Amino acid sequence: MFQVLLKSFFALTLLLSATSGPACAETLLKGAGATFPYPLYSKWFQDYQAVDPGISFSYQATGSGDGIRQIMAKSVEFGASDKFLSDEELKAAPGKLLHIPTVMGAVAVTYHVPGIGSGLRLTPEVVAGIYLGKITRWNDPRLAKLNRGVKLPGQDIVVVHRSDGSGTTSIFTDYLSSVNGAWARNIGKGTTVAWPAGVGAKGSSEVVRVLKETPYSIGYVEIAYALENNLATAQLKNKSGRFVKPTMLSTRAAAVSAMQRGDRGMLDQVQEELSERDYRISLVNMPGKDVYPIVGLTWLLVYQQQEDAVKGKKLVEFLTWELKKAEKMTSTLHYTPLPKNLADQVERTIKSIRVPE
Repeated sequence: MFQVLLKSFFALTLLLSATSGPACAETLLKGAGATFPYPLYSKWFQDYQAVDPGISFSYQATGSGDGIRQIMAKSVEFGASDKFLSDEELKAAPGKLLHIPTVMGAVAVTYHVPGIGSGLRLTPEVVAGIYLGKITRWNDPRLAKLNRGVKLPGQDIVVVHRSDGSGTTSIFTDYLSSVNGAWARNIGKGTTVAWPAGVGAKGSSEVVRVLKETPYSIGYVEIAYALENNLATAQLKNKSGRFVKPTMLSTRAAAVSAMQRGDRGMLDQVQEELSERDYRISLVNMPGKDVYPIVGLTWLLVYQQQEDAVKGKKLVEFLTWELKKAEKMTSTLHYTPLPKNLADQVERTIKSIRVPE
């Protein structure tokens, strides 16, 4: 199923029609944005049509930047983004935009080095050094020291990055900015940055293609793309000094860490803070021995005040369904469901969406 979805990605628009009922669904909900959750959203849209045959979805997986642009222009019913909007962006919107977290995912550092499988150890300094263009060969002493016993080749490292406005890039550069002062000062974070080194690829599927076709390359993709395409993934040294693989458990550990305050655990106070901030939280480089350090939420962006009564009602029903009913397929496709206390808060936010009578 995942491979079929990825192949359809190159068409950029996924139009799903009801499998039963009238030939044309009564209500079409249009969305655009992130490729990070695209495989999961495609599955959700398809399965939801069995729940409500009177709905269809059109989703353009064109990157978070475009998703933000289209929802700001009101050309879609929902935008999808792995980057949360700034206060300035929210003020510029033609209405109050809500961030609806859907799932969490890990951004895997992936590589294609012939003869070497998954599990290379990388530190924050090494990852930043590679993307800054300062570590240029696979047998660099800093890499060799971390991976004793691994015969690293003396080949140039081919750095691959996203060329489009990307939420995956936003998460990855947020991480680099948090762990490397030079990166924070000179490059920064965002859906697009001025990359110091490497070749660009548009969309997560294109990054996968370039990595698979290019020996000695390194890149970053959401873990689902890495696992389903059999890409090697690195173990990253986290804030607690442990090397951790990107898994559902290590992803969830990042969210738990972000919601803890001292020894008081998960607090209603923290939930209230999240609500006030529209869930605009970063999950990169969280403390904790089991935490994978490059983790992000992904959001659906919707207007609190809906203009179309029918579409607004259908959208709220779908958001409620995905929050409550879609957890099993979420983990099956390598994404991580929201912790229950966060999901409960999100449910209240969904109920705050106003639909015309």
